[in-house]
Amino acid sequence: MATIGRKAHVRSHGLRGLLAPTQPGLTCSCRPLSSPAQDEASRAAPVEAPGHSYQSLRVTSGPGHILHVQINRPEKRNAMNKAFWSEMVECFKKISEDADCRAVVISGEGKMFTSDEETKAQRRKKLQRAGIDLMDMAPVLLQPQGDDAARRSWYLRKIISRYQETFSVIEKCPKPVIAAIHGGCIGAGVDLITACDIRYCAQDAFFQVKEVDIGLAADVGTLQRLPRVIGSQSLVNELAFTARRMMADEALSSGLVSRVFPDKEATLDAAFTLAAEISSKSPLAVQGTKVNLVYARDHPVAAGLEFAHNWNMSMLQTDDVLKSVQAAMEKKDLKSVTFSKL
Repeated sequence: MATIGRKAHVRSHGLRGLLAPTQPGLTCSCRPLSSPAQDEASRAAPVEAPGHSYQSLRVTSGPGHILHVQINRPEKRNAMNKAFWSEMVECFKKISEDADCRAVVISGEGKMFTSDEETKAQRRKKLQRAGIDLMDMAPVLLQPQGDDAARRSWYLRKIISRYQETFSVIEKCPKPVIAAIHGGCIGAGVDLITACDIRYCAQDAFFQVKEVDIGLAADVGTLQRLPRVIGSQSLVNELAFTARRMMADEALSSGLVSRVFPDKEATLDAAFTLAAEISSKSPLAVQGTKVNLVYARDHPVAAGLEFAHNWNMSMLQTDDVLKSVQAAMEKKDLKSVTFSKL
């Protein structure tokens, strides 16, 4: 009875401290948070993060220096509207400067991570779109400002550059960002998750590079990042040319995601467990690692090594190294070490 009450309390508050059981055939690395204090904190109701008030997003503070960013338009299946494109930039710029935050989980509220929005009439016509709210975005994209073709093109260039920053800001954020995906992840949703550092998904998740179905080439990150994520140009081409669905098992085998879980709750639980483990380590080490990984991805090995030694010329002069080494010598759990804010 106590266990049933505990699960009900957890689900009623949208909490992530307890992990749902895995099912056979699913890859899962779920582990409970290691300390009783962390476990108790994880059962506390999520708190709205100070300074984060948005129309399309909800940002809450979790235990252990974690922030949870939710795409919060469930009534529109989290289709990305005009507010979303600017609010994501504002949100992650604030997170980048947040000394308390050490890891971020991003997910979608409701039945899908992000999908297309359709009216009943459009559903009857089977009009399919690409993860954005085209009704809201049409005036911007289909009626560009300008007196001639060149000026309209210049206007669209500025708009597209601004939209690209919506997801690039995730990559630029030094905090590790974990995407917890369930249901549809369509069009711009793929742009979003490929800018994240780690991707977990539920068994019901599916992925579509949907832009060709609305007559355009994806232009805010998928075509640039997806080949680097899954490593198969042939598969990327197939997905981008056909807009077919990639289901969760194929996403796992191709490397798009690193774990698959039975459902949304288990996926979020695992994402928060991972975020808690990351946030227990030196923020200087973790965030420096992300900066170096992103740099190394985009540069030759020699340039990456040069960047790394220049980076550590200063970063090695930190108390975090001494604290970590001392904990190892004394056979203490690294989670017991208190690291300063960054």
